[in-house]
Amino acid sequence: MIREIKTLESAAQNTPTVQRDRLHATVSAALEARILSGDLKIGDKLESESAIAKGFGVSTRAVREAIQTLETKGLVMRRHGGRTTVVREDVSEFLDTLAITVRQRLSSDPTYLEELMAARRMIETEVIELLCQGTESIAAPVTQALEQMKEARDAGDFASFVDADAAFHLALVHSAQNGIISIIYDNFAGLINEVIQLTSRVPTKSLEAAYEEHAEIYGRICRKDEAQAKALMRSQIDNSADYLRIAIEKNLGEET
Repeated sequence: MIREIKTLESAAQNTPTVQRDRLHATVSAALEARILSGDLKIGDKLESESAIAKGFGVSTRAVREAIQTLETKGLVMRRHGGRTTVVREDVSEFLDTLAITVRQRLSSDPTYLEELMAARRMIETEVIELLCQGTESIAAPVTQALEQMKEARDAGDFASFVDADAAFHLALVHSAQNGIISIIYDNFAGLINEVIQLTSRVPTKSLEAAYEEHAEIYGRICRKDEAQAKALMRSQIDNSADYLRIAIEKNLGEET
């Protein structure tokens, strides 16, 4: 492998830009995989650029470009006069900033919210697939949230029901035990909760119907009925998108 990369590096004399891009991409991808897998942990220092270059059989320039790519993604931090440090928590900071950007877009472009719902649908249906095909079981907080929804339904407590609804979906995502998905969803959880709050202002269904909908999704996942669980989740989120349009129109009408 090292010999092959050295050959590529030598050939870069004729096509420097293309070959160098390939070399630094190889190094960047390898280091990123080690960071995301946890092999390189937060606070760990990377080897010197020369040591990394020697290990991959590439130039130090290719390594510098690879590290720059990782820094742009918020995975490492370069320190002047010191070695590069893994700062994976910056991913959360980046996603938090992204969530703020999305929220700002929502205030000026309501249709952007539908894109958020599409992203939510992709994440939550993927979580169902992981839970149905893997060995992970639904975490206790999901069951607790469902029970809270039932209690709120029986008490006719609309606000508590909405809070439990949001908690149900968040806990379901965490049940998949996929760190990356959880990080992404956590940073958008507040935004998604706002969506649930907004759509719930439109009286489209009773608390009884909403509870039964969630209970059915829960039951299908427990029985590993992936197809039906996914279909129910898609339907629920798609319906929320429809309610969303009505809620936005209602809000705009109230503000005028």
